[in-house]
Amino acid sequence: MSKGLTPRRENYSEWYNELVKKADLAENSSVRGCMVIKPYGYAIWEKMQQQLDRMFKDTGHSNAYFPLFIPKSLFEAEEKNAEGFAKECAVVTHYRLKTHPEQKGKLIADPESKLEEELVVRPTSEAVIWNTYKNWIQSYRDLPILVNQWANVVRWEMRTRLFLRTAEFLWQEGHTAHATREEALAETEQMLQVYAEFAEKYMALPVIKGIKTPNERFAGADETYCIEALMQDGKALQTGTSHFLGQNFAKAFDVKFLNKNNQLEYVWGTSWGVSTRLMGALIMAHSDDNGLVLPPNLAPIQVVIIPILKGDNTKLLEKCHEIFQQLKQLGISVKLDDSDTQTPGFKYAEYELKGVPVRVALGQRDLENNTIEIARRDTKTKEIISLDNAIEYVKQLLPAIQQGIYNKALAFRKENTVKVDNYKEFKEILEITKPNGYTQGGFIEAHWDGTTETEEKIKEETKATIRCIPLEYEPEEGTCIYTGKPSKRRVLFARAY
Repeated sequence: MSKGLTPRRENYSEWYNELVKKADLAENSSVRGCMVIKPYGYAIWEKMQQQLDRMFKDTGHSNAYFPLFIPKSLFEAEEKNAEGFAKECAVVTHYRLKTHPEQKGKLIADPESKLEEELVVRPTSEAVIWNTYKNWIQSYRDLPILVNQWANVVRWEMRTRLFLRTAEFLWQEGHTAHATREEALAETEQMLQVYAEFAEKYMALPVIKGIKTPNERFAGADETYCIEALMQDGKALQTGTSHFLGQNFAKAFDVKFLNKNNQLEYVWGTSWGVSTRLMGALIMAHSDDNGLVLPPNLAPIQVVIIPILKGDNTKLLEKCHEIFQQLKQLGISVKLDDSDTQTPGFKYAEYELKGVPVRVALGQRDLENNTIEIARRDTKTKEIISLDNAIEYVKQLLPAIQQGIYNKALAFRKENTVKVDNYKEFKEILEITKPNGYTQGGFIEAHWDGTTETEEKIKEETKATIRCIPLEYEPEEGTCIYTGKPSKRRVLFARAY
């Protein structure tokens, strides 16, 4: 198999794990469930981070930083939030080690350093942030507070997979405070739109915007909005969430403000976040058996120039450097690989594995003929064009590749979204082997009676969950596929990561 990758249709999970490692994105660390993000993987994350940060600032948000450690009493203050994350919490109990009295070179927790109050290692920051907001907010003049932080969090996952689910991961978390319910809701919806725009415009990933059911809602929120995407194996991946917190955290931490009528009110809040899980989405939505397929808008290297070295390469390298400079001046991220330690064929395979969108190759004969070879990673096609037109051709090719990758993902989602009207068909769809070899079912639009009991039974029997109640829908009378009770609209089911 090319690149030594397990074919996707044979074992999608193995293909994913191998690709993450062979493309130099990340590897498992010596700490169980944690990962080392390697420079190439981190370069992609940085591009995501930089673009999202611009979008946050364009909508009026500022960055801040809050502590990694949360006193347990603060964490317990909002009961639903504490219960929701309790099983995933790492807890600090001591602040010092000492030499083991009987085993030289071994260390133990010093009993005398036991903390008076245990500290929870941040799984999410609502508790510590709302405790801080209490000191920042007195009057309506102090509102709104529009804050985001880029940070790491720890959730002690038992089953981990690089980028998708790790004990420690990187993310951003926005936390805002508002004077009215309407302002907080508008903020929640605005940030969902920001995430959707980022996913579609930069990740080339079509998403469905919706609301989570009460059973899937963020612990401590009144409402959770989400974007859901479909991976190539037919499983869904939640790629962003925005939570309307109501006044839950304000009440838990006694955060009040004087309104314009000089009356005390509780503040209204939101929180929203995406994480390095987006890296997993990017890989699984677009890549193939030859390696990564990266949208140009997020590719660390958008164009690679590979000279075919042979004999006297002086004029050839001069032309390659000229092309390099011209592309660079256009703001294109370009690499000139003029090393002589590997063959051109090896380099082709390496940059294909890494998902570089455009490969430019130039040899002595090309130079004599005033031509150049330009290959695109997404379709694996190549063209021989005039050297005189090369820069303009590449300039126009990059957005075409970006759109092409999006169109392909959108077509895949449409092909793998079905409407189902009874439970028998629902279960059959989940087990049908698709032409690509997968049996995960894709997105299933079906009626649901609105009860948590039915939702949980369907999940228990099929492993399919309600991914969201889509925001864009057409009202439609029907009956629940499981109970036969009346329903006014369809919801989105899928098996998911």
